[in-house]
Amino acid sequence: MREMTFVDAINEAMHEEMARDERVFILGEDIRVGYGKGGAFGATNGLLKRFGPDRVIDTPISESAIAGMAVGAALWGMRPIAEIMFSDFLALAMDHVANSAAKMRYAYAGEAITPVVFRTAFGAGVGAALHHSQSPEAWITNVPGLKIVMPSTPYDAKGLLKSAIRDDNPVVFFEHKYMYSRVKGSVPQEEYLVPLGKADLKRLGEDLTIIATGHMVHQALAAADRLASEGIKAEVLDPRTLVPLDKEAILHSVEKTGRVLIVHEAPTSGGFGGEIAAVIAEEAFYSLDAPIKRVGAPFTPVPCSPILEKYYLPNADKIVKAAKEILE
Repeated sequence: MREMTFVDAINEAMHEEMARDERVFILGEDIRVGYGKGGAFGATNGLLKRFGPDRVIDTPISESAIAGMAVGAALWGMRPIAEIMFSDFLALAMDHVANSAAKMRYAYAGEAITPVVFRTAFGAGVGAALHHSQSPEAWITNVPGLKIVMPSTPYDAKGLLKSAIRDDNPVVFFEHKYMYSRVKGSVPQEEYLVPLGKADLKRLGEDLTIIATGHMVHQALAAADRLASEGIKAEVLDPRTLVPLDKEAILHSVEKTGRVLIVHEAPTSGGFGGEIAAVIAEEAFYSLDAPIKRVGAPFTPVPCSPILEKYYLPNADKIVKAAKEILE
């Protein structure tokens, strides 16, 4: 298979879905040209030339307007992709995301649908500082009616985005900005979809389960390599979608290994890892041989200083240390 960057996989998914279905269009800030390559990160490269200005719509700098336009268009039968350039500014779009898109299907007993994909870049590690580096997924996983997707590989990113665009429910699609050009992987040339709500076992193991999301999947795999050199076999499970959550895959792994480490980039306090831990405690408590442990960021804004940002972020070193503590 071809090697492709994370952002190119995202881009190809949108090209394919816009060609497949004329109802699909994209709107957002600077998406026509951006910094000479299509959007802030290159994700919309080539879309304007191929599909024209009626389906690639530059908007004012107003996340609320972007989200509101997308919801309105979806209610009229379109399938919009709304790009929120930085996930930090989902806060400005939240009324339409949480109170409009998420609730329409319920409010109208299924007769109205809002098939919107809110694509958004999240995460730290690129020196973007406190207002452009957050991991806010836990804000919205508590909103019924939304599906929440967080891929970690180019293969998953393309297949999950295509599934999200075809889904009749609103989807918030988190893309880690550090991975855009730095992470490469194999992507088939032929058509494929990755279903929403299905976790992926990235590495088999038997001594403990590491459940990781987003860019932390790569840190978890690096940690698993180091643990393996010491005779510790760590299983690495990537949920891929937070809502719906693949409880079956999580519980199966926990029942096999008996020990669990949950890793995400967001602050540990109030992070989505707490929900995963609660599911395990409620449904697999008697399979545990040790307390559940979490690795996340400290409860502070993302620092501006590159040195402090590096200290702030979870990494393979911290995962290895926590894994060994579980196994003591």
